[in-house]
Amino acid sequence: MSEESKIPEVSIFRFIRDSINILKNPLPFHLKNFQEKGNTFKLKIGFNNYVIFSRDAAFAEYVLQKNHKNYTKSKIQTVDLVKYVGRGLLTSEGELWKKQRQLIQPAFHKKQLANLLDTLLEAIQTEYKRISTGKKIDVFPIFNDLAFQTVVKSLFSAAANPQDIKHLQHITEAGQRMLVKELRQSYLVWWFKASGILKKHLDLVQEARQILKNIVDTRRALGERQDDLLDMLLEARYEDGNFMDEEQLIDEILILFTAGHETTSNALTFIFQLLALHPEWQEKIYQEIESNEDERQDLMAFVMKSKVCQQVIEEGMRLYPPAYFIDRVNVEEDTFEGKIFEKGSNLLFSVYEIHRHPDLWERPLEFRPERFEDGSRKFSSQYFPFGAGPRKCIGNNFAMFEMILAVTELIRNYKIYPEFETIEIKPLITLKPKNAILRFEKRKN
Repeated sequence: MSEESKIPEVSIFRFIRDSINILKNPLPFHLKNFQEKGNTFKLKIGFNNYVIFSRDAAFAEYVLQKNHKNYTKSKIQTVDLVKYVGRGLLTSEGELWKKQRQLIQPAFHKKQLANLLDTLLEAIQTEYKRISTGKKIDVFPIFNDLAFQTVVKSLFSAAANPQDIKHLQHITEAGQRMLVKELRQSYLVWWFKASGILKKHLDLVQEARQILKNIVDTRRALGERQDDLLDMLLEARYEDGNFMDEEQLIDEILILFTAGHETTSNALTFIFQLLALHPEWQEKIYQEIESNEDERQDLMAFVMKSKVCQQVIEEGMRLYPPAYFIDRVNVEEDTFEGKIFEKGSNLLFSVYEIHRHPDLWERPLEFRPERFEDGSRKFSSQYFPFGAGPRKCIGNNFAMFEMILAVTELIRNYKIYPEFETIEIKPLITLKPKNAILRFEKRKN
């Protein structure tokens, strides 16, 4: 193998030396290695066991889009995550994924989402009633509940019992925390099993599935359309005319809960922290809201005209992408720009570093929403907040519409002030905010 084809390697000794810091936050370790080794390096994490990290946007585009058929998701999503959310769109591969994507895609078309916007706005307004003015507030719990409730209302309308939903939220969040422990403290997996901790969490998952089954059974018995996502999923038919079986339906609903609220709540928290630090953009959004006030009777028209707000959201997700890593494994050996990737290589693309790469972005560490003035498509080969290619997040439009409504509704009524020094992050399964303390004051209209 020539020197040019070799992938620079980080030794296991450096990994072990920095393991405590990596457990807390692996991103500084990754950045240091990217700076020393280049845009792609491999890390030895055990005997003959490697993970390849990359912040090469062209390589990411090649894997996710141009040669996607040679790549699958890693064991983290197709095995480990399955224990908690089942085998649905997010965690499936091959024919099952194709079948489910084709079945579910119509539920997330823009014309279908238009019917949900009033429901989204109502859920957002309800959560904003919790905001107290004139005092310091940790805002993540507010946006976490907001994102969860918007998924609940969009899926179930008003049919779900509030106590069941609260328990469902607890279970999905507990499962995420347990998965992080399994991945970051793999040397303790034996203890998680022996002590019963893992079984306790898996039992909770079964409780969540039973709650969802009861909701589905109640809807079927009711026999009345609610025009929500559950109706669309219940009525969706495969090419052979059959409906989804119940287990598959519950898998898909669990994944919508997990993926649909976690990333949105993280993104909104970071976006409002950025707006607190940049009040001039609060005023630009407010002026846009005022100019679009006549469109509020048609929420889809209002959302589509909220261009400044969308720029802010896109820049927020550039700096703090909730899905900050994308994993893939190659089915067969592959090469890219002279580098050879053996069959079964574990690849981790750092979306966080791609979005901050100095060769790709002008003044990459600065908050500059104007860079998205012409939309995000001009950056499609280096901007991956929702992934890319056939596996791009099916709910990207839903999330964007929800965030536009959440940002405009808050800016319309409040001014935001920072009560923190710097934006702190907590990288878990997703990129989570930490110590997001803000203060709100009512706008004087």
